Parts: sequence; C-alpha cells; structure tokens
Amino acid sequence: MRILMINATYPFGSTGKIVKALEDYYNEIGYETFILYGQGEKSDNQHIRVSNDLLIKLQSLRTRLTGIMYGGCFISTNIIIKYIKKIRPDIVHLHCLNSNFVNIYRLIIWLKSNNIPTVLTNHAEFMYTANCGYSFDCNKFQSGCGSCPYLKTATKTWFFDSTKKSWNMMRNAFSGFNKLIVTNVSPWLTERASTSAILKNFDHYTVLNGVDTEIFYYQNNYNRKKFKTVLHVTSKFSDLKDDRKGGRYIIELAKNFERQNVTFLVAGNYTENMNLPKNIKLLGNIDNQENLAQLYSFADLVVITSKKETFSMITAESLCCGTPVVGFKAGAPELIAIPEYSNFVEYGDVESLYNVTEKWLSSSFDKAVISKIAKKKYSKNRMANDYIEVYNKCLKK
Repeated sequence: MRILMINATYPFGSTGKIVKALEDYYNEIGYETFILYGQGEKSDNQHIRVSNDLLIKLQSLRTRLTGIMYGGCFISTNIIIKYIKKIRPDIVHLHCLNSNFVNIYRLIIWLKSNNIPTVLTNHAEFMYTANCGYSFDCNKFQSGCGSCPYLKTATKTWFFDSTKKSWNMMRNAFSGFNKLIVTNVSPWLTERASTSAILKNFDHYTVLNGVDTEIFYYQNNYNRKKFKTVLHVTSKFSDLKDDRKGGRYIIELAKNFERQNVTFLVAGNYTENMNLPKNIKLLGNIDNQENLAQLYSFADLVVITSKKETFSMITAESLCCGTPVVGFKAGAPELIAIPEYSNFVEYGDVESLYNVTEKWLSSSFDKAVISKIAKKKYSKNRMANDYIEVYNKCLKK
C-alpha cells in the first residue's frame, strides 16, 4: 500500500510524533509512505516540507486581516497538489491541517474532485467548526457559525467575524466527498464530529492515539519516598483565569495539601513571577521523552486540570508508566482513561478534586499491573493496525 500523510508538523509536536510512529510501523511491514508537512525537518524523497517560515507568517497575517483561518496558502497548496499527483498514493491520510500551511477548502475540493480515497483524522475540532480548535460550551458548529462568542481567541482576527463564511466554505468543500472516511482520536470527539453539520454524513470511527511503550512504561528503579508526589504535565503553566490548561487549579489544590507531606511537580514551560505555595516545584519543559517517562514512573499520581481535551496524551503516557490519573472532566480524558485507575470530577470543582487526589495518595496499587494493561490499550502498533483497517474500508468505497 502506498500511503501519503499530511500534517502541520514532522516529526515533532504531538501529531508530528504520531505521524512518525505510523510511518515507522508501515515501513516495517512493507508499506510505502510519504509525508507532506508545514514545519519540521528539511525535505528528502519521502518527507517534503511544503512551506517555510515566511509563508506561514504571511498566512497568519492574512488570517488576522480577513478572519478566514484556513484559506490562502496558494504556493504551499499548489506544492501539495503537485506531490499528490506525482506520488499517486492509494490513500491520503489527513492529520492536523492547521498552522497556516495549507488551504484546507481547496485541498478537500481537489481530493473530492479527483476521487482520491482519503482518511481524515480529527485531532481537534476545527475541521467541523471551520474555525476554533476547541468549541468549549458553544454548539453553533452543529448548524452554522457566526457571531462567535470566542472570536478573538478562536480566529485571532483583528477586524471581521468571518466564522459563518468559513463554516459555509468548509461544509461546501466536504459536501459530496464519496471516498472519505473520518476517524477521531477519542469517543468524545467522534460524538461531536458525527453530529456536526459538516461531517455528519460520513462514516466515523474512533482510533485512540498510540504511545511509544518502549519509552513509556513503568520503571521500577526508585527507592521508597518519604513523601507523596503529584505530577502535573502541561505545555504552559500559568495562574491566569483564561488558561485552558487550568494551572490556577493546581495552585489551589497544592495549597490544600501544604500541611501534608505532598509535593507537586510541574513539568512544562511556565509564567514568571507567580505566587506559588512552597510545595510546588517548577521543573520547566521536559523535552527528553525518557526523562518524562521517568517522572511519570516516579510520581504517585498525575493530575490534569484542562477545560477541554480531545484526547490526552498525558493520561495515556501516565497510565503506561503505571501511575493513576485524576482530574476534571474535559471531554476526552475521562473516556479514554482506564476507569479502574482514574477519577474525574466536574470542571472547576477543586474540593472534589482534592478528595479524589487524597483518596489515591492513600491507596495502594500495583504500578506494574496498571502499566501492563495500559500498554496494550495505548500501543502505537495497535493504533497503526486500527488505521490499516480504516484504509481498507476506504479503498472499498
């Protein structure tokens, strides 16, 4: 099978790593793969960067001026179409098409017009909102956007609310695409996408993201600690009220444990000059995946406080390392987690979060058992094989 994958990044970032994992597995079993991407390594025969930093910045400026997030990109979209014609893949697999590197509307229309079997994976919500990556409590995407309640954060526009126009453009682009199958990385995302006006007429499947279980596994090489450790992993730790990752709730939770022998470790970039309790230790960004896996294994518990997540690699990675997870209900995490080794409470309910955190910190559990169950559920090879099943279904359409 000849597979072409298109993604915003390669091989870094969450989706870039997923694409790389799929590529490695497919090449190992004899499939031929090609990757087109907007940001990442220099091009070679199998990996082609279709844009550059200047083009991406110009498209970002265009978005701010027009309010249309996924248009433009004339040069890079032409390059993508040229390579699809040249490669002639059996399957085109679309991953994250954001980050100002492709005209989504034009690409979808071209794939549709040329009857190319296509699999679309929703890693976020923008392919059926045509605007925001996270629609939170707004359901306008189900019938048509416009008068966007999150305009500035959703579209970054300086002037115009073009959300209705974008929504209509996306709906028209997908309409009548007979050789398309949609996959979603969580049951929550499948439910959202399959009820959206833009994507509801397509076949939908859930394919959970995969974790590199050769890196993320329980490492039983730590002496017994004299204190309990709670780990919070985030892209950016902040005490701001509009922070989607909910750093302010970690601060509040840690304050409730100040008189107990509990240390909170925060892995991720962070805002300077925050007023933090003494039991929070900021580790900064952990780029090395092996070091992150060691942190997961070392911790007694992982806490996530996001407002919304479409999957939650942190949940999967933590469980693969044998560490239970607690947090707020955020859409996907509570559905993709292993119920026996996790607890999720209503968003913003710090008292309930404290209670489940205290419960798990005082519980006994076998990390090796958790890790064994999780590695089977979140295996990247399982993910790749699930996608192969979807490819075959798409080829039969």
